[in-house]
Amino acid sequence: MQIKVVSLRRYPVKSMGGEALDSVALDPRGLAGDRWFAVEDEDGHFASGKNSRRFRRRDPVFSYSAGTATSGEVTVTGPGGEWQAMDPALDDELTAVMGVGVRVRPEADVSHQDSGSVSLVGTATLAWCAERWNIDPDPRRLRVNILLATDEPFIEEQWVGQEITIGDIVLRGVRRIPRCRMVDIDQDGARVEGRLLKPLTQERDMCLAVYADVVRTGVLRVGDEVSVSA
Repeated sequence: MQIKVVSLRRYPVKSMGGEALDSVALDPRGLAGDRWFAVEDEDGHFASGKNSRRFRRRDPVFSYSAGTATSGEVTVTGPGGEWQAMDPALDDELTAVMGVGVRVRPEADVSHQDSGSVSLVGTATLAWCAERWNIDPDPRRLRVNILLATDEPFIEEQWVGQEITIGDIVLRGVRRIPRCRMVDIDQDGARVEGRLLKPLTQERDMCLAVYADVVRTGVLRVGDEVSVSA
C-alpha cells in the first residue's frame, strides 16, 4: 500500500478548534499559521486542558474555534459570537468565561509549538485503537496536523530519526507524542466516545502519533505520497 496524505488540519489558535485544508505551505516552524496565536494569561501561561510549566488548565478554550481567511486574518468563533484574533473584545470575552485575565497574542519569544513542528498519525494506528479498545479515536482528539493512509499500525513510530518525504516537502521524525487528559475532552467538533488516556497509559506508554521537524519547506497537499529513508 502506498502511504498517502488523507487530511490536513491547522490550529490557528492553540487549544481552540481548527480548520481542514486541501493544501498548505510548510515553513520551518510547521504548517504556515499553525498555533501562531495562543490564549495567554498575565504570567505567560497558555490556555490548555492541563497544568504544567507552560500551560494552565482552562477548559472553556475548547468551546472556541479558529479559521484563516484568504487574506490571512484569523477569525475566532465561540458561543458568544465572532471576533478577529487580536480584537480586544475577544480578550474581554475569554477573560469573562475563564475567570482570569487572558489575551490572544501571536507567537513571540516563547514558541507555541511543543516538541515538534508537525504532528502526524496513520489510519491503521487509529483503526487498531478502535478495534482493541472499542473507542472512537477521532484524530481531532489528538490535534494532529497530518493524517496518513497506512496499513500497518504504529508504522509512523518507526520513522523517528528518519527523513519523511511527502510530496515536495521533507520532515524528520522527532519523537512519539505523550498524551494527557486533552484526548478525553470534547474538542474541535469531536465528541468523546470512550476514554483513550487509560488504555494508552497501560499499553502504549501514554503515546499516540509522532512529532516531526521540517527539513525542506514547500507545499503540503491532500493526496501527496509518502516515502521514508534513514
